[in-house]
Amino acid sequence: MSSKTSETKKSDTKEINDTSFLDQELRPSKWHEYIGQKAVKNNLNILIRAATERGTPPEHVLFYGPPGLGKTTLAHLIAKETGKAIKITSGPAIERVGDLASILTNLSSGDILFIDEIHRLNKTIEEILYPAMESGVLDIIIGKGPSARTIQLELPPFTLLAATTRVAMISSPLRSRFSGGVFKLEFYTEEEIEEILRRSAKIIGIDIDSGAEKEIARRSRSTPRTANYFLKRARDFAQVESRPLDQETVKHALEMLGIDDKGLSPSDRKLLETMADKFHGGPVGLSTLAAALSEEEATIEEFNEPYLLQLGFIERTPRGRSLTSHGYTHLGKAIPEELQKRLI
Repeated sequence: MSSKTSETKKSDTKEINDTSFLDQELRPSKWHEYIGQKAVKNNLNILIRAATERGTPPEHVLFYGPPGLGKTTLAHLIAKETGKAIKITSGPAIERVGDLASILTNLSSGDILFIDEIHRLNKTIEEILYPAMESGVLDIIIGKGPSARTIQLELPPFTLLAATTRVAMISSPLRSRFSGGVFKLEFYTEEEIEEILRRSAKIIGIDIDSGAEKEIARRSRSTPRTANYFLKRARDFAQVESRPLDQETVKHALEMLGIDDKGLSPSDRKLLETMADKFHGGPVGLSTLAAALSEEEATIEEFNEPYLLQLGFIERTPRGRSLTSHGYTHLGKAIPEELQKRLI
């Protein structure tokens, strides 16, 4: 093989690796690089500094909120701030008690264990976590029936960081054991999203003007992950079309993705239109709505609803979901007389 061919293959491999790990590169690696969530950051900073001064691991912390707001990033930053290793798993990955026991017994002193989607842990595994979090011991039952016996394993001091998009599904006993705090991550302001986009554009190595930043921020659903996704797709469009990455380019790129001026996706608009046309604006139950859309209930609850509720396009009532006047207006549909009367 010629040296030129070898160099070409090495170059191709580097490009593939650079692309594969782009999302990781965009993730803040230092505390000051993490934009937004000031109240959460301030509380965590106190928690970490106090624990460091005492020479103990930080107490257990739970993060909750919609996807893409930075829960996993915070876990990585806490590990960097404390200088400890972080072990990452998720609720669905821990299927048996033995899986959790294996993870916990392999931790070193001061390590951080991050469990994503912790609401998907089954109750049996939750109960094993209680003494591990409170007392640093692991209770294991050996055998069955009358001959069964319990042995207790001492665990090294560790910090459990957990994340969930559905905090209500976590049992009260488990929530109460997050003694370091239970923190809700809020949606970002457009100004914060623009700051994140400027940082991301610099890492990617592209020039983006302020108009393009504002256009992406306006349509980003107030979520950094979505903003970075739109930035990458706008970059691709600008590259292929040989255009500058300006506001008009962003508009064209996002129109191709079906993203409207409020950041609604085709599935969001389909949900609103289904509520308006098939259910006369509601109220309609979640299961009925999911069946009409051929979607999973969890998809509607976790992906569509949070942003539509934030915009005020839908509302939850005891009888189900209802379309608001703002929702009708966005669809360009006349507001029903009954709804108009309620607004007067």
